[in-house]
This record gives sequence, structure tokens and C-alpha cells, in this order.
Amino acid sequence: MRLLLDTHVALWALTGSPRLSARARELIGDGANEVVVSAATVWEIAIKHSLARTTMPVSGEEAARLFSEAGYIELPVTAAHAAATERLPPLHADPFDRILVAQAIAEPLRLLTHDRAICAYAGPIERV
Repeated sequence: MRLLLDTHVALWALTGSPRLSARARELIGDGANEVVVSAATVWEIAIKHSLARTTMPVSGEEAARLFSEAGYIELPVTAAHAAATERLPPLHADPFDRILVAQAIAEPLRLLTHDRAICAYAGPIERV
């Protein structure tokens, strides 16, 4: 299975946070699964870290390095991904979450998220 991690799940996996569910740990730790992180996730981390948000314990640069060291596959944001966001219903206003949903549908990838609002979208999304 190909898994796309949302920002919180990706950070929790990297930091060993107890907020990461057992299901997410199982899926991410299963060597048969490909773990993918979007460039949009690194972008979100970089922006929030530069604004000194306490929820971003690492910079975008550090996150990119740590994701790579963890063996996560980087997914670029393409024009097709960006255009696909306009086909999504207006269920969630966060542009980073919307691009992740569009990427999950387009690639296809199973999006792992902790955000209930993201789960309102139809598609390959699992709340963990």
C-alpha cells in the first residue's frame, strides 16, 4: 500500500509522539508499505516554523532531511495536483490539507490523517 502522511501524522511518526495511533504506527512500520510525504507538508512546516508556531518542532529544512533519512518518498506538488483541488467540495478551507486530498486521489495514495474534517472527503483517506 502507498501511504501519504498528513503533516501531523508525519511529524508524530518522526518524533515518536504518543499522539500517533497504534494503527498509524503499524501501517508506517510495515515494510511492505511505501510511505510518502508531500512537498506541501514540508512547505507547511516551514511556514509555521518560521512563524514560531509551537506545533512545529522542526524547521522545513530539518523535516525534509529527517523524512529522507526515515526513507519516506518525497511527492512533488504538480500543476495537475493543484488544478485537482478545484474539483473538491468546499469541506475544508486549509489549502495544505486540500492539496494532500487532491494528491491522494490523483496518485492514488491512502492519506493518513488525524483531522476529522479531512475525512469528510470521499477518497482514499483513513483517520488514524
